[in-house]
Amino acid sequence: MNAVSSVATPAQALEVALLQFNPVVGDLQGNARAIIEGSRQAYANGARLVVTPEMALCGYPPEDLLLRPAFMAACDDAVGQIAQALADLPDLHLVLGHPRTGPGDDVRTRSWSVPRHLNAASLIRGGQLVASYAKRELPNYQVFDERRYFVSGREAGLGPVVVDVLGWRVGLLVCEDAWFDEPAQSAMAQGAQALVVLNASPFHAGKRAEREGRMGDRARQLGLPLVYAHMVGGQDEVVFDGASFAVDAQGRVAARAPSFEVAILSVSLQPGGQVRGALAPALSPEAEIWAALVCGVRDYVGKNGFPGAIIGLSGGIDSALVLAIAVDALGADKVRTVMMPSPYTADISWIDARDMADRLGVQHDEIAIAPMFEDFNKSLAPLFVGRKEDTTEENIQARIRGTLLMALSNKTGAIVLTTGNKSEMATGYCTLYGDMAGGFAVTKDLAKTLVYRLSRWRNAQALEAGHVEPIPERIITRPPSAELRPDQKDQDSLPEYDVLDAILERYMELDQSIDEIIAAGFDRADVDKVTRLIKINEYKRRQAPVGIRITHRAFGRDWRYPITSRFRA
Repeated sequence: MNAVSSVATPAQALEVALLQFNPVVGDLQGNARAIIEGSRQAYANGARLVVTPEMALCGYPPEDLLLRPAFMAACDDAVGQIAQALADLPDLHLVLGHPRTGPGDDVRTRSWSVPRHLNAASLIRGGQLVASYAKRELPNYQVFDERRYFVSGREAGLGPVVVDVLGWRVGLLVCEDAWFDEPAQSAMAQGAQALVVLNASPFHAGKRAEREGRMGDRARQLGLPLVYAHMVGGQDEVVFDGASFAVDAQGRVAARAPSFEVAILSVSLQPGGQVRGALAPALSPEAEIWAALVCGVRDYVGKNGFPGAIIGLSGGIDSALVLAIAVDALGADKVRTVMMPSPYTADISWIDARDMADRLGVQHDEIAIAPMFEDFNKSLAPLFVGRKEDTTEENIQARIRGTLLMALSNKTGAIVLTTGNKSEMATGYCTLYGDMAGGFAVTKDLAKTLVYRLSRWRNAQALEAGHVEPIPERIITRPPSAELRPDQKDQDSLPEYDVLDAILERYMELDQSIDEIIAAGFDRADVDKVTRLIKINEYKRRQAPVGIRITHRAFGRDWRYPITSRFRA
């Protein structure tokens, strides 16, 4: 049976603003300014309850910064600065997400291995911090590692927090709390008439719909409206998609902010549990992933102060997609491409790379690596006597290219964007210190089949807008090849990509066993080959650059397998 609130209905509407903004981890002063300015703007527009995302003050995830006493002290100071800066707005109620030192904790003497910090949502009013809620459900799965840093509000002996806001009783929750029954039910038991949820929920494909569905169920079960303030922006390998929203007491999404944009969502909570507000359209699956990739590149490059990006453009599908993403993220004037043909590079690769660079208007250079390759071979010939050519010579070509790209990066300050995909990272179809050399792996979490799908989608978007297709059609339709030996094709070494990617998804993302995958109809030889390659190439992935996570399980924070292991099931 659904629990429905029996608390008296408020007499008037409550105007709420959800501050969907893009913090920079550790930039406490910059984040505080954004919160103050957003709060003032929202107040001028009529809001009296303003809600930030989870950990908005310091950015999320701050990771081991939380173990530094100086960081926690600076966070406490910044909370006080925000409170004082808004003290002249006495009827403004700001719910701020920030880390807070737990009761009885002394960060000067505590061992880092016994965390006592709280993931807090605090109410600031009249220049004072008047109430503070501590997150009760601490996630420790996928990319989350919150039990390393925080103690649950429940374990700290802290109860639910319901605050009075202009005649409304508002229950505070932080992210994971709203996915479990107890925190919300406890807030309702304390008289909550609406739920306010602060969030920093990393994006993966399909997450927005899942999030809205679960929050709709929560609101409907309790008979309470719910507002959900969500972070936006990129932080290392994770991105946050925004799309803050509100659901009414019947569980219907009644307001939504745009995805992947800084915004202030105005929401009016009405007596009786109704909600009014603007409803931004939901993005298609391809548009959502594209926006996540663009956001990840823009923020990694921008927040880390790189003046631009460099891409090794081969005339193949992977580098073409990375180039299209980079130009959408940074603008053509901040992207440079370099074609580095070897003796095995087909003429059409030269032609298509030049064509794409021209279409997108980026600086394009060409450096022939044949002379360097010959010099390497001559130098190594006395040591290779009696040995046939093999992948060694193929890898030398890739490493020459990596060296050239990194030299340009060192000289100009621009970051090298690598072009490998998830299928290649899984199977080791990539070269250490070669095509893996670079600072940021844009398509690291895209299976090869998704690389093609997104390329076709981006071209279709360009045509629909009346623009030229950014990716030449031949790049999409020609068989993929690393072009490191005569007439080379990817499928000389790997199963067809639709088969490989399906096995990869089942084994790596869904944790199915080899026998389960074979029972699903896949050929045993293909399954054995793909899973073996996944296992023996862990050492390569440990040395790969960080890249953007767009699935619920990527090679990164949420894939932690030993390099040395003999488990084979």
